[in-house]
Amino acid sequence: MRIFDPHIHMTSRTTDDYEAMYAAGVRAVVEPSFWLGQPRTSPASFRDYFDALLGWEPFRAAQYGIAHHCTIALNPKEANDPRCLPVLDDLPRYLVKDRVVAVGEIGYDSMTPAEDTALEQQLQLAADHGLPALVHTPHRDKLAGLDRTVQAVQASALPTDRVLLDHLNETTVKAAKDAGCWLGFSVYPDTKMDENRMVAVLGEYGPDKVLVNSAADWGRSDPLKTRRVGDAMLRAGFTEDDVDRVLWRNPVAFYGLSGRLELGVADTGTTHEGNSVLRGAPATEPLPAGA
Repeated sequence: MRIFDPHIHMTSRTTDDYEAMYAAGVRAVVEPSFWLGQPRTSPASFRDYFDALLGWEPFRAAQYGIAHHCTIALNPKEANDPRCLPVLDDLPRYLVKDRVVAVGEIGYDSMTPAEDTALEQQLQLAADHGLPALVHTPHRDKLAGLDRTVQAVQASALPTDRVLLDHLNETTVKAAKDAGCWLGFSVYPDTKMDENRMVAVLGEYGPDKVLVNSAADWGRSDPLKTRRVGDAMLRAGFTEDDVDRVLWRNPVAFYGLSGRLELGVADTGTTHEGNSVLRGAPATEPLPAGA
Protein backbone atom coordinates (compact mmCIF):
# COMPACT_ATOMS: atom_id res chain seq x y z
CA MET A 1 0.00 0.00 0.00
CA ARG A 2 1.54 3.32 -1.08
CA ILE A 3 0.39 6.37 0.85
CA PHE A 4 0.61 10.12 0.29
CA ASP A 5 -0.50 12.03 3.40
CA PRO A 6 -1.75 15.32 1.90
CA HIS A 7 -2.00 17.21 5.19
CA ILE A 8 0.32 16.53 8.12
CA HIS A 9 2.29 18.90 10.35
CA MET A 10 5.63 17.13 10.65
CA THR A 11 7.25 20.12 12.35
CA SER A 12 5.31 18.90 15.40
CA ARG A 13 6.39 15.26 15.05
CA THR A 14 9.52 13.25 15.78
CA THR A 15 11.84 11.20 13.62
CA ASP A 16 10.22 8.10 15.16
CA ASP A 17 7.03 9.18 13.39
CA TYR A 18 8.84 9.43 10.06
CA GLU A 19 10.25 5.95 10.58
CA ALA A 20 6.83 4.48 11.49
CA MET A 21 5.15 6.25 8.58
CA TYR A 22 7.64 4.82 6.10
CA ALA A 23 7.10 1.33 7.50
CA ALA A 24 3.33 1.82 7.06
CA GLY A 25 3.72 2.75 3.38
CA VAL A 26 3.91 6.56 3.48
CA ARG A 27 6.18 7.78 0.70
CA ALA A 28 5.09 11.42 0.34
CA VAL A 29 3.61 14.17 2.49
CA VAL A 30 2.43 17.75 2.16
CA GLU A 31 2.90 19.94 5.22
CA PRO A 32 0.57 22.94 5.31
CA SER A 33 1.66 26.00 7.27
CA PHE A 34 -0.61 26.40 10.29
CA TRP A 35 -1.07 27.79 13.80
CA LEU A 36 1.67 26.44 16.06
CA GLY A 37 -0.39 26.57 19.27
CA GLN A 38 1.57 29.48 20.72
CA PRO A 39 0.46 32.80 19.20
CA ARG A 40 3.06 34.46 16.98
CA THR A 41 3.78 38.11 17.60
CA SER A 42 5.40 39.27 14.35
CA PRO A 43 5.87 38.35 10.68
CA ALA A 44 9.49 37.42 11.43
CA SER A 45 8.38 34.27 13.23
CA PHE A 46 6.40 33.24 10.15
CA ARG A 47 9.46 33.71 7.96
CA ASP A 48 11.58 31.42 10.13
CA TYR A 49 8.78 28.85 10.08
CA PHE A 50 8.35 29.00 6.31
CA ASP A 51 12.12 28.64 5.86
CA ALA A 52 12.04 25.49 8.00
CA LEU A 53 9.22 24.04 5.88
CA LEU A 54 11.37 24.58 2.79
CA GLY A 55 14.69 23.43 4.22
CA TRP A 56 15.01 21.47 7.42
CA GLU A 57 11.75 19.52 7.14
CA PRO A 58 12.32 18.19 3.60
CA PHE A 59 15.78 17.15 4.79
CA ARG A 60 14.36 15.31 7.81
CA ALA A 61 11.77 13.53 5.64
CA ALA A 62 14.37 12.50 3.07
CA GLN A 63 16.41 10.79 5.79
CA TYR A 64 13.51 8.34 6.06
CA GLY A 65 12.71 7.96 2.37
CA ILE A 66 9.73 10.32 2.27
CA ALA A 67 9.21 13.13 -0.25
CA HIS A 68 8.17 16.38 1.48
CA HIS A 69 6.34 19.39 0.04
CA CYS A 70 4.53 22.23 1.76
CA THR A 71 1.83 24.86 1.39
CA ILE A 72 2.36 28.45 2.51
CA ALA A 73 -0.16 30.96 3.88
CA LEU A 74 -1.37 33.09 6.75
CA ASN A 75 -3.63 30.65 8.61
CA PRO A 76 -7.24 31.58 9.48
CA LYS A 77 -6.77 31.80 13.25
CA GLU A 78 -3.88 34.26 13.04
CA ALA A 79 -5.60 36.27 10.34
CA ASN A 80 -7.45 37.86 13.26
CA ASP A 81 -4.24 39.20 14.86
CA PRO A 82 -3.15 42.58 13.40
CA ARG A 83 0.45 41.81 14.40
CA CYS A 84 0.50 38.93 11.89
CA LEU A 85 -1.15 40.58 8.89
CA PRO A 86 2.05 42.05 7.37
CA VAL A 87 3.12 38.50 6.53
CA LEU A 88 0.65 38.68 3.63
CA ASP A 89 3.13 40.99 1.91
CA ASP A 90 5.85 38.32 2.29
CA LEU A 91 3.88 35.46 0.78
CA PRO A 92 4.67 36.13 -2.92
CA ARG A 93 8.38 35.47 -2.43
CA TYR A 94 7.60 32.10 -0.84
CA LEU A 95 4.91 31.08 -3.30
CA VAL A 96 7.45 30.89 -6.13
CA LYS A 97 9.58 28.28 -4.31
CA ASP A 98 9.92 24.86 -5.92
CA ARG A 99 8.53 22.75 -3.07
CA VAL A 100 5.47 24.95 -2.46
CA VAL A 101 2.54 23.11 -4.06
CA ALA A 102 -0.43 25.20 -2.88
CA VAL A 103 -1.54 28.24 -0.93
CA GLY A 104 -2.74 27.02 2.45
CA GLU A 105 -4.05 26.56 5.01
CA ILE A 106 -6.44 29.40 4.32
CA GLY A 107 -10.13 29.66 5.13
CA TYR A 108 -12.15 30.13 8.28
CA ASP A 109 -11.72 29.58 12.00
CA SER A 110 -14.25 31.90 13.66
CA MET A 111 -15.75 33.34 10.44
CA THR A 112 -14.79 36.95 11.14
CA PRO A 113 -14.52 39.87 8.70
CA ALA A 114 -10.72 39.70 9.09
CA GLU A 115 -10.82 36.07 7.95
CA ASP A 116 -12.98 37.07 4.97
CA THR A 117 -10.32 39.55 3.89
CA ALA A 118 -7.39 37.18 4.35
CA LEU A 119 -9.17 34.41 2.46
CA GLU A 120 -10.04 36.71 -0.44
CA GLN A 121 -6.47 38.01 -0.71
CA GLN A 122 -4.91 34.56 -0.59
CA LEU A 123 -7.28 33.01 -3.10
CA GLN A 124 -6.16 35.78 -5.43
CA LEU A 125 -2.52 34.97 -4.67
CA ALA A 126 -3.19 31.35 -5.60
CA ALA A 127 -4.71 32.43 -8.90
CA ASP A 128 -1.85 34.85 -9.58
CA HIS A 129 0.79 32.17 -8.95
CA GLY A 130 -0.94 29.33 -10.77
CA LEU A 131 -1.29 27.34 -7.56
CA PRO A 132 -4.19 25.37 -6.10
CA ALA A 133 -5.49 26.24 -2.64
CA LEU A 134 -5.88 24.17 0.52
CA VAL A 135 -8.85 25.61 2.42
CA HIS A 136 -9.50 24.99 6.11
CA THR A 137 -13.21 24.72 6.89
CA PRO A 138 -14.11 25.66 10.47
CA HIS A 139 -14.43 23.10 13.25
CA ARG A 140 -17.51 24.84 14.68
CA ASP A 141 -20.83 25.52 12.91
CA LYS A 142 -19.49 23.46 10.05
CA LEU A 143 -22.29 23.68 7.49
CA ALA A 144 -22.57 27.47 7.76
CA GLY A 145 -18.80 27.66 7.52
CA LEU A 146 -18.75 25.43 4.45
CA ASP A 147 -21.41 27.55 2.74
CA ARG A 148 -19.48 30.76 3.49
CA THR A 149 -16.28 29.14 2.21
CA VAL A 150 -17.87 28.03 -1.05
CA GLN A 151 -19.28 31.52 -1.62
CA ALA A 152 -15.82 33.02 -1.15
CA VAL A 153 -14.24 30.53 -3.53
CA GLN A 154 -16.91 31.04 -6.18
CA ALA A 155 -16.42 34.83 -5.97
CA SER A 156 -12.67 34.47 -6.48
CA ALA A 157 -10.52 34.14 -9.59
CA LEU A 158 -9.56 30.57 -8.62
CA PRO A 159 -11.65 27.81 -10.23
CA THR A 160 -13.37 25.48 -7.78
CA ASP A 161 -11.61 22.46 -9.29
CA ARG A 162 -8.31 23.92 -8.01
CA VAL A 163 -9.57 24.09 -4.41
CA LEU A 164 -9.32 21.40 -1.74
CA LEU A 165 -11.88 21.89 1.04
CA ASP A 166 -10.45 20.19 4.11
CA HIS A 167 -11.79 18.99 7.48
CA LEU A 168 -15.04 17.87 5.87
CA ASN A 169 -17.46 15.47 7.53
CA GLU A 170 -20.87 13.94 6.87
CA THR A 171 -22.66 17.29 7.22
CA THR A 172 -20.52 19.16 4.69
CA VAL A 173 -19.38 16.64 2.08
CA LYS A 174 -22.42 16.94 -0.21
CA ALA A 175 -22.24 20.75 -0.48
CA ALA A 176 -18.49 20.60 -1.08
CA LYS A 177 -18.90 17.94 -3.77
CA ASP A 178 -21.75 19.86 -5.43
CA ALA A 179 -19.49 22.93 -5.57
CA GLY A 180 -16.98 21.00 -7.69
CA CYS A 181 -14.14 21.19 -5.15
CA TRP A 182 -11.75 18.47 -4.05
CA LEU A 183 -12.81 16.81 -0.79
CA GLY A 184 -10.44 16.55 2.20
CA PHE A 185 -11.05 14.54 5.37
CA SER A 186 -8.92 14.62 8.53
CA VAL A 187 -8.99 11.39 10.53
CA TYR A 188 -8.26 11.74 14.26
CA PRO A 189 -8.25 9.46 17.32
CA ASP A 190 -11.03 11.29 19.22
CA THR A 191 -12.36 14.16 17.11
CA LYS A 192 -13.15 14.97 13.48
CA MET A 193 -13.51 11.79 11.37
CA ASP A 194 -12.56 8.21 12.27
CA GLU A 195 -11.80 5.24 10.01
CA ASN A 196 -15.29 3.75 10.06
CA ARG A 197 -17.03 7.06 9.39
CA MET A 198 -14.58 7.69 6.56
CA VAL A 199 -15.37 4.32 4.99
CA ALA A 200 -19.09 5.08 5.25
CA VAL A 201 -18.61 8.43 3.47
CA LEU A 202 -16.63 6.73 0.70
CA GLY A 203 -19.37 4.14 0.36
CA GLU A 204 -22.01 6.85 -0.10
CA TYR A 205 -20.10 9.38 -2.19
CA GLY A 206 -17.38 7.33 -3.88
CA PRO A 207 -13.62 7.94 -4.09
CA ASP A 208 -13.61 10.62 -6.81
CA LYS A 209 -11.54 13.67 -5.74
CA VAL A 210 -11.41 12.44 -2.13
CA LEU A 211 -8.21 12.96 -0.09
CA VAL A 212 -7.72 11.43 3.35
CA ASN A 213 -5.18 12.89 5.76
CA SER A 214 -4.02 12.51 9.34
CA ALA A 215 -3.52 16.27 9.97
CA ALA A 216 -1.21 15.05 12.74
CA ASP A 217 0.21 17.92 14.78
CA TRP A 218 1.12 18.91 18.35
CA GLY A 219 -2.24 17.75 19.73
CA ARG A 220 -3.73 14.30 20.17
CA SER A 221 -3.38 12.88 16.68
CA ASP A 222 -1.99 9.86 14.83
CA PRO A 223 0.34 10.05 11.81
CA LEU A 224 -0.66 6.50 10.82
CA LYS A 225 -4.36 7.26 10.37
CA THR A 226 -4.01 7.21 6.58
CA ARG A 227 -2.85 3.60 6.74
CA ARG A 228 -5.65 2.76 9.16
CA VAL A 229 -8.20 4.14 6.69
CA GLY A 230 -6.68 2.04 3.89
CA ASP A 231 -6.92 -1.10 6.00
CA ALA A 232 -10.51 -0.26 6.96
CA MET A 233 -11.40 0.25 3.30
CA LEU A 234 -10.08 -3.20 2.42
CA ARG A 235 -12.00 -4.81 5.29
CA ALA A 236 -15.16 -3.09 4.06
CA GLY A 237 -14.78 -4.55 0.56
CA PHE A 238 -13.12 -1.72 -1.33
CA THR A 239 -10.53 -2.86 -3.84
CA GLU A 240 -6.81 -2.25 -3.68
CA ASP A 241 -7.28 0.08 -6.66
CA ASP A 242 -9.85 2.11 -4.66
CA VAL A 243 -7.37 2.42 -1.79
CA ASP A 244 -4.57 3.44 -4.13
CA ARG A 245 -6.82 6.05 -5.70
CA VAL A 246 -7.77 7.66 -2.38
CA LEU A 247 -4.40 7.38 -0.63
CA TRP A 248 -2.08 8.04 -3.56
CA ARG A 249 -3.45 9.00 -6.96
CA ASN A 250 -5.91 11.64 -5.73
CA PRO A 251 -3.36 13.65 -3.70
CA VAL A 252 -0.88 13.31 -6.57
CA ALA A 253 -3.51 14.66 -8.97
CA PHE A 254 -4.49 17.59 -6.77
CA TYR A 255 -1.03 18.80 -5.78
CA GLY A 256 0.20 18.00 -9.27
CA LEU A 257 -1.89 20.98 -10.38
CA SER A 258 0.97 23.11 -9.06
CA GLY A 259 3.39 21.69 -11.64
CA ARG A 260 5.95 21.32 -8.84
CA LEU A 261 5.33 17.88 -7.38
CA GLU A 262 8.51 15.77 -7.22
CA LEU A 263 7.86 12.35 -5.71
CA GLY A 264 11.41 11.08 -5.91
CA VAL A 265 13.52 11.43 -2.78
CA ALA A 266 16.79 13.19 -3.54
CA ASP A 267 20.04 12.30 -1.82
CA THR A 268 20.35 15.18 0.64
CA GLY A 269 23.47 13.93 2.37
CA THR A 270 23.62 13.46 6.12
CA THR A 271 23.47 17.09 7.19
CA HIS A 272 21.46 20.22 6.47
CA GLU A 273 23.38 23.46 7.08
CA GLY A 274 25.72 21.48 9.29
CA ASN A 275 22.98 19.76 11.30
CA SER A 276 21.86 16.13 11.25
CA VAL A 277 18.90 14.23 12.68
CA LEU A 278 21.35 12.59 15.08
CA ARG A 279 21.97 14.15 18.47
CA GLY A 280 25.71 13.74 18.79
CA ALA A 281 28.01 11.38 16.92
CA PRO A 282 26.68 7.91 16.01
CA ALA A 283 27.95 5.08 18.15
CA THR A 284 30.56 2.97 16.35
CA GLU A 285 31.29 0.43 19.06
CA PRO A 286 29.16 -1.02 21.87
CA LEU A 287 29.66 0.56 25.27
CA PRO A 288 31.63 -1.51 27.77
CA ALA A 289 29.66 -3.50 30.30
CA GLY A 290 28.58 -1.37 33.22
CA ALA A 291 29.11 1.90 31.37
